[in-house]
Amino acid sequence: MPLTAGIDIGSTYTKAVIAAEDGTILSKAIQPTGFRLGEAADRVYREALEQAGLEPGDVDYVVATGFGRHQNEISDLKVTDLTAAARGVRMLFPDTRTILDVGGQTMKASKIGPDGKVKSFRLNDKCAAGTGAFLEKTARYMGYSTLEIGPLVETSKDPVPISGVCAVFAESEVINHLSQGAAPADIMHGAIVSLVGRSVQLLKRVGMEPEFTLIGGILRFRRMVEVVKEHLRSPVNVPEGDLVQFVPALGAAVLGQQRLRKLQEEAA
Repeated sequence: MPLTAGIDIGSTYTKAVIAAEDGTILSKAIQPTGFRLGEAADRVYREALEQAGLEPGDVDYVVATGFGRHQNEISDLKVTDLTAAARGVRMLFPDTRTILDVGGQTMKASKIGPDGKVKSFRLNDKCAAGTGAFLEKTARYMGYSTLEIGPLVETSKDPVPISGVCAVFAESEVINHLSQGAAPADIMHGAIVSLVGRSVQLLKRVGMEPEFTLIGGILRFRRMVEVVKEHLRSPVNVPEGDLVQFVPALGAAVLGQQRLRKLQEEAA
């Protein structure tokens, strides 16, 4: 049974997935990327191998994707994160037509065709207010960690408007709201609403159409998913649990299986 690995070297976290021929995930691992992207890829790949009880020689093909895909010596093939995400989403939700991917440093919207290929895409601008870092910084302003964002916002009764189009201006808004006695949970909720507003604009620019699938680390927060659904007025797909962070890595592993089959056909 051929085995493949997908390694998603992101700007914040690096993820690895080892998959069987039918796309079944045998193991997955995640670690902070840091500044040495090649070393991050090595570490997370070794962790995934260990979890699966495998040696490097047991894996037949490795595909790298993400921000740092070119800065590793492990992979046999490198593909864009848009391509990998589309393939991973299609593996999980075959009828998907529009993808929203919200990570720590980037936000991406893409529209895919029935064949799973990307037809159009848009990325956020360089401002942190359009990424998950906006939520993380908002939490830190108020003395909360990233892990506390989910539980905190679940206690919100009414979101406080955050209108700043820049993370720096948004910080001033947060400080002002706190000084006026606003609850941190409501401020956090407002930050999520602000981020979702930007994401919906990206979706409109790609010509969004259902089905919608949401991926990326920030979609771990249930309230984020709820707000997106409210804005889209449509059901959305969200991979279960932490799989929401591993979709591009899964897609890269699936592409590895397709590449193996093509090589076998050419050799026949």
